[in-house]
Amino acid sequence: MAEKFTVKVEDSLENGFFAPAHYSKMFGVEGGEEVSPKITWSGVPAGTKSFVLTIFDPDAPTESGFWHWAIKDIPGNISSLEADAGNPKSGLMPKAVIPMPNDTRLTQYVGPAPVKGDAPHNYHFILTALDVETLDIPLESTPAFMDFSMIEHTLGKAKFIVKGQQL
Repeated sequence: MAEKFTVKVEDSLENGFFAPAHYSKMFGVEGGEEVSPKITWSGVPAGTKSFVLTIFDPDAPTESGFWHWAIKDIPGNISSLEADAGNPKSGLMPKAVIPMPNDTRLTQYVGPAPVKGDAPHNYHFILTALDVETLDIPLESTPAFMDFSMIEHTLGKAKFIVKGQQL
């Protein structure tokens, strides 16, 4: 039996919440540094040539949630992204990976910034295995458009949820 396709956020806190540095500095979260977490995966579907990774907050106070990070063309032979790979200045992102605009229209990781006093938000880390090396979409595409565009190339999806809250 094949191993189940899974994705995991390695450095979230034991209680399932983001560590302080992963929160958003740009949105003024105390202790936030916009450091993307270390992400690992295993049980990759046969025939995988690339991956797409997105982080989505369906609990954001908008009608459409909030996309925090979107990257495409992660090579199929890679099984992790190091902490802070979402910072374009870190040099930690594998060369072939293409960062896409998130809901701030930036092409980098933007940490969580739930409204103070809100119930915990659920941040969905979704890794999609594709049967193509390159997802051929315009570089200014939104994460929602990218998600729609990869349907016919999807071999499998893995999801991991991390919670975020400002008290």
